[in-house]
Amino acid sequence: MIQAGAIGLLGLGLNHLAPLRAAAAAKAKLAGKAPKAPKAKSVIYIFLSGGLAQHESFDLKPDAPEAIRGEFKPISTRTPGIQICEHLPELAKRSQMWALCRSLTHPSNNHSDAHHIMLTGRSELPRGFDASKPKDSDWPSIASVANAAVRPRNNLPPVIVLPERLVHNTGRVIPGQFGGLMGAQRNPFFLEASPYDAKGYGAHPEYYFHHEKGKLPSPLVYQAPNLALPEGVGKDRFQNRLGLFRELNAQAGMLEKAGEQQGFDRYRQMAISLLADPKTQAAFDVMRADPKLLDAYGRNSFGWSLLMARQLVEAGVGLVQVNLGNNETWDTHQSIFPNLKDFLLPPMDRAVSALLDDLQGRGLLDETLVVMAGEFGRTPRIFNIPKATLPGRDHWGAVQSVFFAGGGVRGGTVIGSSDKQGGYPASDPQTPEGMAATIYGALGIPAEAVWQDELNRPHQIYHGTPIPGLMG
Repeated sequence: MIQAGAIGLLGLGLNHLAPLRAAAAAKAKLAGKAPKAPKAKSVIYIFLSGGLAQHESFDLKPDAPEAIRGEFKPISTRTPGIQICEHLPELAKRSQMWALCRSLTHPSNNHSDAHHIMLTGRSELPRGFDASKPKDSDWPSIASVANAAVRPRNNLPPVIVLPERLVHNTGRVIPGQFGGLMGAQRNPFFLEASPYDAKGYGAHPEYYFHHEKGKLPSPLVYQAPNLALPEGVGKDRFQNRLGLFRELNAQAGMLEKAGEQQGFDRYRQMAISLLADPKTQAAFDVMRADPKLLDAYGRNSFGWSLLMARQLVEAGVGLVQVNLGNNETWDTHQSIFPNLKDFLLPPMDRAVSALLDDLQGRGLLDETLVVMAGEFGRTPRIFNIPKATLPGRDHWGAVQSVFFAGGGVRGGTVIGSSDKQGGYPASDPQTPEGMAATIYGALGIPAEAVWQDELNRPHQIYHGTPIPGLMG
C-alpha cells in the first residue's frame, strides 16, 4: 500500500476534455439533436492473449466439414436464434445481457503485431515497429489513451491493468501495452497480482500452458498486488518517497490537515487519501471477499482477476484491463479440444458469468461496458503441428468474435457474420478502430478529443466510429 500511495502523484487528465464535451453538446443542440449521454461510466476490457478460437466459442459452424467444424457442438442460448459453444453453458443462460460481433477483422496473423493492433485499436502498425519489444514509437494503448483522457473520480488512478503485464515465457515483453508515442508517463498502472513467472501461466492453478510441459509449479502466486512505480522514479527518489509514505501511514489524519494548510496539490492529497481510506484499500483485495462470491467467480486467476475488476470499477476506476491468460495461453495450436474443454473455457464461462451477475446485482451493469477479445481468431481448418499428438488451429487475423455486455449494449444482439467456414467476414465487417471507439465513447471521450505530444502536435484519439447497432 506504500507503493499504492505513490500512484496518486500521476494520473493527469487532458484539460480540454470538459470544453470539448460542452462544445459537442452545444453543436448537437444547434443541430436539433439532443446529445445522447453514454450509459457507461467504466469499462472492463478482458484480453484473451493467444487468440480465442471463434469456432470453439461464439461462432460455431455445425454444417461445415469435420476438418472445419471441429468436435464441439452448439447449444441454444436464452435468445432465440443465437447459439454458442456447449462448453459455455452459463453464458448461454445470460444472452440477454450480452452481444457478439462475429466479424471483427484485421490484417495480421503474428502474435506481437496482433497484440499491438488489438491493444491499441490501430490496424496499421507504426513505422519502425519491432515485434520483439515495446518502443517509444508504438501507438499508445487504449489503456494509455484512457489514462490520459479519463479524469480520476477519486484517489484511484483512472486506468488499471491486472493481474500482470503480458510477457512471453522467453521474457519478451509484448508491445502495444504502453504509452508509446504518448510517453511512458502515460503508461497505465499495472497491478502485479500474479507476477511474471515463466512456469506459471493461464487460469492457474487449474491450467498450465498447453498442459503438456509437466506438473504445475507449486505454489502458484496470486496476491494482494503491488503497483508499479511511476516512470522516472529512481532508487533515491523511491527511498525518499518510502520515507514520506511511512510518515503518511502513521499520521494520515494529521497530514490531511497539514496538506490543506500547506497547499499540497490534488495528487498528493490523492496519495494521502489512498492510504487513509480502508474502502479504497479493500478494492485491491479479493481474498477477503465473501466465500460464496469467490466460489461463484472461481478460485483461479480468471475469477480473482474479474472480481478485482468489479471491485475497482465500483470504487471508481474508469478502465480496467484484465489479461486472462499470459504467455499466449489461448494459442491453441495443439490439443485445442481438451485444452479448451477442460482448462480454458470453463473458468472463463464461470468468471465472466459471475461478473455479469455481480455487476447487475449491484446496479452497475448498465454503467459498466464489458469487452472481451483476443489478438486474433483461429484458422478455419484444423491441423497438426510437427510432433504434436493432438490437433489445433493456427493464428488468424481475418476474423474473430468479440464479446460485449453492459454499458448500454443491446443484449441478445449479433453484429456481423463470418462466412460458412468461419474464415472471413460475410457481412458487416468491423475493425479494431471501431472497437476502440466503442470503448472511448463509453468512457465519455468526445470524438473531437486529441492528445498532444512533447512538441505540442495534436493526435486524434478516435480512428474509427463506434460499432453501429451495438448500443440500445
